[in-house]
Amino acid sequence: MAIKQPDLTINISNHQSSLQIFKAAASNFISSLSGKMFTFGLGLMLLDETHSAISFGINMIISPIVGLLCLVPIGNLIDTYPHKTILTGSLTARTLALILFAASINLFTATAKLIPIVLFLIIDAISTNINDTCYSAATHELVNAHNIQRLSSLTQSAISLSSILSPALGVGLYSLVGFSGFVILEIVATLASFGIMPTMKFHYHATNQFANSQHAPVTSHSQFAKFHSGLNYMRSRTMIKITILLSVILNFLYTAVTIGIPYILKDQLHTGNGPIGVLETGSAIGMLLGSLLLTLLPPTGQKRLFLKLIIPVLILDSQILLLGVLFMTSQSPTGYALLGSFIMGILAFALVILNITFQVYLQQTVPTKLLGRVVATLTTVNSSIMPIGTLMFTLIFQSTTHGGLVLIINGILLLGYTLLLLRPLNQAIHSEQP
Repeated sequence: MAIKQPDLTINISNHQSSLQIFKAAASNFISSLSGKMFTFGLGLMLLDETHSAISFGINMIISPIVGLLCLVPIGNLIDTYPHKTILTGSLTARTLALILFAASINLFTATAKLIPIVLFLIIDAISTNINDTCYSAATHELVNAHNIQRLSSLTQSAISLSSILSPALGVGLYSLVGFSGFVILEIVATLASFGIMPTMKFHYHATNQFANSQHAPVTSHSQFAKFHSGLNYMRSRTMIKITILLSVILNFLYTAVTIGIPYILKDQLHTGNGPIGVLETGSAIGMLLGSLLLTLLPPTGQKRLFLKLIIPVLILDSQILLLGVLFMTSQSPTGYALLGSFIMGILAFALVILNITFQVYLQQTVPTKLLGRVVATLTTVNSSIMPIGTLMFTLIFQSTTHGGLVLIINGILLLGYTLLLLRPLNQAIHSEQP
């Protein structure tokens, strides 16, 4: 059965869309760069204070848990109230939380610092979840249909560029101004993003989907009933169900790459920190090139969607396998760094192409009134599997001296799983074509 396309009749000119894209990319670059440096500074400060291995991983634990607990209210919130109003409230709350955090952090010492840190990270995770989902759901209010791909691509480009710059800037600034300087910088960056957002024009549909939101009583039953309607819609979309099956396994097995690379290089191959940084840089460059490529290419809609989804997945599978082969061969630290960064660049290039292609597909096929719940659900499902993968692969890597073999097995398993889904995915795409 062909899916009904969402109503994209809001009149937004290409000039207006270009201005909106520039503002969105600038806001994302500022918030992403400062956020990544802040997380880095927070990890260093915790390491200095507590000497705990969890220093750089505490946010990876809190964010998925918060996302899971807040899935229903956030999804409903974004599909119920005007998106600009939601973003204003979210950014205001985050700014106030940062100010309170800055005022209270030095009142605690050693492991007691975890108290204000955990409280702030919970608020930060809620705000980030709301902001990311809200911007995704508001895409049709910011740009016209022709510019959806450009918006997604340039936004990802800004995030990728911040990933390249943040490690070096983070080290330098932490040495120069310390953690207190990081907190002040994050407050300034949040205010800067806050200042850009009011200048963006949100073009609401003429039927005003939020008209009755002020009069609807909010109860736990109505919350779950409203969210359940979003789940029913997702269950009716075979394409979305198959994509979830693929993305959950992909994210689960990919955690082996995320935690395995530093452990294999530093603890098993004894290369030091240098090659780890080079591989991370290669990954960030690959993401930047992939997002810039999609910015330059004209939007093709849903043409050849199967190939645009499956080719990046197959490339990703093969690069994980190749990364394992590299770590199983005898190389110098320079060899691991150069070859590894090339593999990671290709892997990240394929990953960003896959992510943006699917994001654009969702924007083009999911009704605007359901986008908040759909995006929130997909994001939460994908992120919730990562702590499980992190725990499992941490135990696996620590119980073997051949970490590269774990990546080889992962690549083979992922390749086999992808091949099993080829036919169902192709059938789902053809069945939903208008």
